Amino acid sequence: MSQMETSQTHGGGMADVQNQFDSRRIKIDQVGVKKIHYPINVKDMANGSQRTVASVNMYVELPHHHKGTHMSRFIEVLSVHRHSIATSTIPSILMDMKSRLQAEGAHLELTFPFFIEKAAPVTGALSLMEYSCTLAGSQVGEETDLSVAVRVPITTLCPCSREISSYGAHNQRGEVTVVVRYKQFFWMEDLIRLVENSASSEVYSLLKRADEKFVTERAYDNPRFVEDVVREVAVKLMADENFTWFSVAAENFESIHNHSAYAYLEYKRTDRPQDEHGALNGGVKE
Repeated sequence: MSQMETSQTHGGGMADVQNQFDSRRIKIDQVGVKKIHYPINVKDMANGSQRTVASVNMYVELPHHHKGTHMSRFIEVLSVHRHSIATSTIPSILMDMKSRLQAEGAHLELTFPFFIEKAAPVTGALSLMEYSCTLAGSQVGEETDLSVAVRVPITTLCPCSREISSYGAHNQRGEVTVVVRYKQFFWMEDLIRLVENSASSEVYSLLKRADEKFVTERAYDNPRFVEDVVREVAVKLMADENFTWFSVAAENFESIHNHSAYAYLEYKRTDRPQDEHGALNGGVKE
C-alpha cells in the first residue's frame, strides 16, 4: 500500500497530505499560524476586565516524520477557548493544542493593547494611555513555561547633558520592555507603574500647560541614562519574590543623536543573590 493510501482520512476519503511521511527526517521546532486578530477579555484593576483585540501566534513542534501540520486546528482550538483566554487558562489551551495536533510541544503568544485611564499630574485631566502587553506560554511534555511582557513608554533626561549645560538638558521619549516569569497572579498595572517610577518621568496622553511644566521639571530632577533605567527596574523586581526570572530592555530615542541608546539585562532568582564583591548577581542567563 502506498504512503498516499495510508494517509486517507475520514473526510470523504480525501488524502491527509500533512500526515504523509517526510523522508528528510528533520524536526521543526515551531510551525503554526501567526497574526490572528482575535477579541479577548483581560483583567483590569479598575474595572474588573477590559475588552481588547490580540494578535495571536500559535505553534506546535512537528515530528521529523510528518510532512506538515493541520493549520485549521489552531483556529478550532482558539474558537473553543475564546471566552476564557487568560494567564490562568493558557496551560489548558496549550494542552488542547498538543492533543488536537498530536504534538509534543505547543507555544502560544497573545499581544494586545492595554489601556489605563490616567490623570494629568496637576490638572487631573483624564485620558487613556495605551501600553502593549504580551501573554506567552510554552508546554513541552509536562513542563509549562508562562511569561508576561509589558512595553512602557517613558521620558528620560540625560544626566551628562544636565551636568555640563548652563541652560537645561536634553530629554527624549524612550521605551522599556519588561518580560517576567512569576509564581502567582499579579496586576499588569502594577508592573507598568513600577517601570514608570523608574524613569525620569512617565508619559501621558493629555497634558495642560501646568502639567507640562510639572513633567518637565520632574524629569530635570530625575536624570536617567538607559543604564539607570534598567537597573532601577531590576532593583524593584528583585525585591518582589513573586518574580522568578525577568528581562529588562530600555531604548532611548535620542533627541540630539542619530541613533538610539540601549541597555538590556536578565535576572534569574537564585539562592546566591550577591557575588564576591557584594553586588546583586542576577545575572546568570538561562
